[in-house]
Amino acid sequence: MVVFRIISALLGYLFGLFPTGVLYGNAHHVDIRSKGSGNTGTTNSLRVLGWKAGVIVFLGDCLKAVAAMVIIWFVAKDRYPDTVKLLELYAGFGAVLGHNFPFYMKFKGGKGIASSVGIIFTFDWRMVPICAILFFASVVPTGFMSLGSLGILSGFFVQTIVFGQMGWLKIATQFLPEVYVLTGILTALAFWQHRTNIKRLATGTENKFRPAKK
Repeated sequence: MVVFRIISALLGYLFGLFPTGVLYGNAHHVDIRSKGSGNTGTTNSLRVLGWKAGVIVFLGDCLKAVAAMVIIWFVAKDRYPDTVKLLELYAGFGAVLGHNFPFYMKFKGGKGIASSVGIIFTFDWRMVPICAILFFASVVPTGFMSLGSLGILSGFFVQTIVFGQMGWLKIATQFLPEVYVLTGILTALAFWQHRTNIKRLATGTENKFRPAKK
């Protein structure tokens, strides 16, 4: 099982390396890494390249985690039926790491929110509505995309614990603490990736979301 955990995470990392934002930007003669925040994810793509770019990059980054998790499910569902959801989570976590820290771009990628949404949808789609509500309830009145992004991961973490304690996750009880730790690390990573945004939110200098008109 330890080896399969590592394999799952490595597979996810490889999927996470697919540079959706960079490729879309290059196709439109824009280096997304040198514009806006310099991140390669959805928010910066929206700000620099517009709504179409944002939607495509979001879906692409989301699917990186989904694809890795589905492959692990297909491979492990019969061999490890009690832990396949845990292994899926490792694959999704690896995808976020690959997206955030691509080795071939000096470990500077995005912030992993779209890929995390892919994790949530694949891990347990029933968590999506609450996460969506938290996102829009944060972004619509404030205009701060960073606040909504952190709301998504916070909602995922809390719901994972609630679902686990209620017996709603198809995971053997002895593996639940590991699931909680993984989702906790994923949430903490999102906060770390948004640390400059959090500082600006605290000082009232955070930029409100304004997509490019393209």
